Amino acid sequence: MSNPGEADATPIASTAQLAAHIAAGCKPPAAFLIGTEHEKFGFRFADLAPPPYAPDGIRAVLEGLAAATAGAPILDQGQPIGLNLRQGQISLEPGGQLELSGAPLASLHETARELAQHLAVVRTIAGPLGLGFAPLGFHPLASRAAMPWMPKTRYAIMRRYMPKVGGHGLDMMLRTSTVQVNLDYASEADMVRKLRVGLCLQPLATALFANSPFYEGKPNGFLSFRAEIWRDTDPDRTGIPAAFFEPGFGFERYVEWLLDVPMYFIQRRGTYLDLAGRSFRDFMAGRLPEAKGETATIGDFADHMTTVFTDVRLKRFLEMRGADAGSPAMMLAQSALWTGLFYDPAALAAAAGLVAGHPWREFAALRDEVPRRGLATPWQKGALRDLAREVLAIAADGLAARNRRNASGEDERVYLAPLEAIAAGAPSQAEHWLERFRGPWKGEARPIFAEAKV
Repeated sequence: MSNPGEADATPIASTAQLAAHIAAGCKPPAAFLIGTEHEKFGFRFADLAPPPYAPDGIRAVLEGLAAATAGAPILDQGQPIGLNLRQGQISLEPGGQLELSGAPLASLHETARELAQHLAVVRTIAGPLGLGFAPLGFHPLASRAAMPWMPKTRYAIMRRYMPKVGGHGLDMMLRTSTVQVNLDYASEADMVRKLRVGLCLQPLATALFANSPFYEGKPNGFLSFRAEIWRDTDPDRTGIPAAFFEPGFGFERYVEWLLDVPMYFIQRRGTYLDLAGRSFRDFMAGRLPEAKGETATIGDFADHMTTVFTDVRLKRFLEMRGADAGSPAMMLAQSALWTGLFYDPAALAAAAGLVAGHPWREFAALRDEVPRRGLATPWQKGALRDLAREVLAIAADGLAARNRRNASGEDERVYLAPLEAIAAGAPSQAEHWLERFRGPWKGEARPIFAEAKV
């Protein structure tokens, strides 16, 4: 989840103005970039418990990272809760999950270097503190009560509101981690096409990247329990909204939908004003007694956009949000999958044609089955693994057409290798951990941290 957003104090005059704000993200294909965000759970070497904010915990990691990277601390009521880096940003999720919001980069080879450098500096800082980090979709050991809360004011607001709208909102905040890729669009039509393809294929991504089979030390019956958590978090702001597939959908229709998603907060004078559950539309019209005298601004709207958690999120770029956090190779594979599908015109046309043969509701229905069954989920006359092979072939063609090569002469297809193995029948990350649990670990989940540590 992002650190506090832009502070654009321009008053909002119309929905068209808000649509134009989003449309300003359009850029020519030659300028398209790739931004990868990934989260990971901290753990103490001594007892595998999640580290507190302080002492000797997440705050110390942030302070060490600030010194090592020359990052500028982001403060919330005087306490560091993130870093602005020369390129990118580090932020904290509610339970202390450490997130790198990577810089927008031109190729996946640059993404690979960024990831390796980030993990190396995190190890250097965290190790002497007796801490490690492991990217997993759901915390495999800790109870909700055992998870610490980070001192971010917006999280206190969400903590009060979440239980009112879903059964697993607090678990989503405290005990899940994800990886996502942010990609550009050239026009409104390009945005709509990519958004719809991305939404339809998110259940497939969930299956490919499933990496959360444990709950408090035991198998939970799911391959992606993180995805199951999202099914009962907040129906007003999650999932695959029907409105996104209606005729005429575009920037302004998205704004109209977003204005009716309940708010969380606005920022004023260095503090957050709790408006959880209120209507942004009413806020714009000056109808909220709690915000009396406050004028709705573009900055408020930009913050509101960050509180929507659809499977693909539209901002001035598109965020692919369906995957569990996983190994470094899988983090890169997630970015490779969507870059291959979206950044070559022929690949995007093929992917759009593939999903156009089915009503979007068929893909939405997969969202209910995939958390438990993964790639074995029935699809047409076979299983979702069959669709995975088709989609990966399209992505590989798209990456080949991009022809971005590293120093060894490899193009970006090299990053799809883990997914191609899974589509061919190899175990997913979750299935691998379950095999370890039933075999060498002898019914104990604790060894996952040693093996998943990055």
